[in-house]
Amino acid sequence: MTSTAPDTGAGISPRAAAQRRVLTVLVASQVLSGAGLAAGITVGALLAQDMLGSADLAGLPSALFTAGSALAAVGVGRLSQARGRRPGLAAGYLAGAVGSAGVIAAAVADSVALLFVALFVYGAGTATNLQARYAGADLASPDHRARAVSRVLVATTLGGVVGPNLAAPTGEFAETIGVPHLAGPFLLAGASYLLAALVLALWLRPDPLLLARSLEEEATKGVAAPGAEPADRTGAEPTGGAGPSGAAGIRGATAVDAPSGPGLMPGALTMILTQVVMVAIMTMTPVHIHDHGHGTAASGLVIALHVGAMYLPSPLTGWLVDRYGRMRVAAASGLTLLAAGLLAAAAPGDSVALLALALALLGLGWNLGLVSGTAMITDAVPLATRARTQGMVDVSIAIAGATGGLASGLVVSTAGYPVLALTGGVLALAILPAIAATAARR
Repeated sequence: MTSTAPDTGAGISPRAAAQRRVLTVLVASQVLSGAGLAAGITVGALLAQDMLGSADLAGLPSALFTAGSALAAVGVGRLSQARGRRPGLAAGYLAGAVGSAGVIAAAVADSVALLFVALFVYGAGTATNLQARYAGADLASPDHRARAVSRVLVATTLGGVVGPNLAAPTGEFAETIGVPHLAGPFLLAGASYLLAALVLALWLRPDPLLLARSLEEEATKGVAAPGAEPADRTGAEPTGGAGPSGAAGIRGATAVDAPSGPGLMPGALTMILTQVVMVAIMTMTPVHIHDHGHGTAASGLVIALHVGAMYLPSPLTGWLVDRYGRMRVAAASGLTLLAAGLLAAAAPGDSVALLALALALLGLGWNLGLVSGTAMITDAVPLATRARTQGMVDVSIAIAGATGGLASGLVVSTAGYPVLALTGGVLALAILPAIAATAARR
């Protein structure tokens, strides 16, 4: 294929120019999808509790859309593998928009069965939001991958912070058009996912995965990539930090992408554990706050701070991962999640401030684990099978999140929110021996 970007004439290689365009489009789509993701998280458990009349299964919505994200991760990964990132990501966000519409219809019809099906479909947006981070790394060099991933993740912050804080206004608007108050945020979610799909479908050109494969094929055949400079043969970064642009530089990246990299299992385990802990505690926090007399505005504020902490530190996290190593940052994620669990367990139920701080630490721990784990996975998998393998890893992450979301309601119902928070924090420590064992094998 020949979908390389034109030379900018300013000393920027076609590969670097393409990477800049890809990151710009991904950032725009992530801002939109972040609003859709966070809006549903804020009221999903409350809507189910209201329709079911019980808190026992309040964690079921999180489990359902996380399980749906598992199936979507397979679909998005396989479609991306076959056709490229653009159709894969656009299709995923479109499915998320359809799921949002289904949730609204279920609330209007007061149909629990339709709600569960719609939440499952809605999970496609969650999966796609996470899969987009891989697209940011396709054209990046190995020593800049974490920073490329972080740029995509941080874009979710704006939408993720705005979305929950619009829970109350969108609820009020929903009531004016005959939609139940708690279904209002899904109006925002559906519109956000649909717009994200359109942005990707129209402007994610060149496709980063297809372009990366093309450059690798050219390098394998001994043909220098367009725009190669002599300096590239030393492995130096081109302007813009998008990775080597010459044949030698591309060969270097390919060598690091060897399929038997040791980071595959610890990377997957880090992301799985951080996901199950984060989802379990996050899911029941709005219910916990609501049970102590606070409204959706308080829940929205706490979730907004949580989502902000999930994505806002990404540039710093990416730099730390590239500078100090994947394993060290992964270990730090386990310790941060432990601190979050301890604080959430000790915080009084009526203390929104302490719960907000605990949820901020929870988001930060998740961010440290996701960025370091993503870099480990991308390092370990070759371009030929990268999208499919990344999709399967995200399936495991989604299943873990579904398990955490489903179990969270049952644990709170039988033992209370503090027990859930403490258990989650302790579980996160399992990251440490896994990282230590991998380091020892190296």
